[in-house]
Amino acid sequence: MKRTRTAVIGAGYFGSLHAAKHAELPEAELVAVCDTDPGRAGALATKLGVRAVTDLSELIGQVDAVSVAVPTNAHFDTARTCLEAGIHVLIEKPISNTLEEADALSRLAADRKLVLQVGHLERFNPVVQGLAKILDRPRYIECQRISAFKPRGTDVNVVLDMMIHDIDLVLKIVGSPVDRIDAVGAPVLSEADDIVNARLQFANGCTATVTASRVSWKRHRTMRIFQQDGYIMVDLSEAKLTFIRKTRGRDGQPELYQEEQQFETGDPLKLEIQSFLDSVGNGRPPAVSGPEGRAALAAALDITHQLADWRRRFDGDATAN
Repeated sequence: MKRTRTAVIGAGYFGSLHAAKHAELPEAELVAVCDTDPGRAGALATKLGVRAVTDLSELIGQVDAVSVAVPTNAHFDTARTCLEAGIHVLIEKPISNTLEEADALSRLAADRKLVLQVGHLERFNPVVQGLAKILDRPRYIECQRISAFKPRGTDVNVVLDMMIHDIDLVLKIVGSPVDRIDAVGAPVLSEADDIVNARLQFANGCTATVTASRVSWKRHRTMRIFQQDGYIMVDLSEAKLTFIRKTRGRDGQPELYQEEQQFETGDPLKLEIQSFLDSVGNGRPPAVSGPEGRAALAAALDITHQLADWRRRFDGDATAN
């Protein structure tokens, strides 16, 4: 097996997870860990037995592919530098801060014939892959992603931190342009919105409501999908799928039939990186392309703008009263 020379840029929480997988996978040869903080880069590199670098330029010519796990504000510059140097890029979600940046990265990857994959991890959840086999033109989708508060990730609102996972899944499932978005939310424990509910209406008639909260004591991630032949409940945390559908009984009357499937929880990050390396090594399109990452970002930014408008109206009414 030809091994791909790799590096991980960003030695924080997500970067350390990426680096551990790169070091573990036989198809990857982890060369280095890069971080502007020399102590953090050195600690992770020592743990994995690789080089520590603090300047991205030191990776050019030394690696073929990278995971980019730096803060979102640095996504564009980091990924652009790598792509311009001929390095394939797996970039954590969201793809960038703006749609213009996302478009520029996709164009650059296409022009250089490089892989640009966006890290929408839920795509590699085994239950999501099982779900694809029973979908039939969903009419209504309801998503809930609830977690306890953690200071990590609060540099962005809960839409870009958490909800974007479900936005990406819904866009993939529905496969139709978004016609309208309405959203409400509130900051609770941080300066950004910590709980948000959004309603997405699609050109094909499907509607999805998506809720994300990082102010709960409990954690659950569920999706409910209603379609003509039944109702599907997906537990993303437990990798469990329940399909309730209508059948005909012996007397010809409709009956409900319930089928449950339990999937191995697996290792979605490992599968994501393996998929990326497979695209790099075999020229296959990435599992989550730059344009798909851009579509999720577009919806997330639209929701964020809706929240700002809603808050101005809400605060204006409060002042008036």
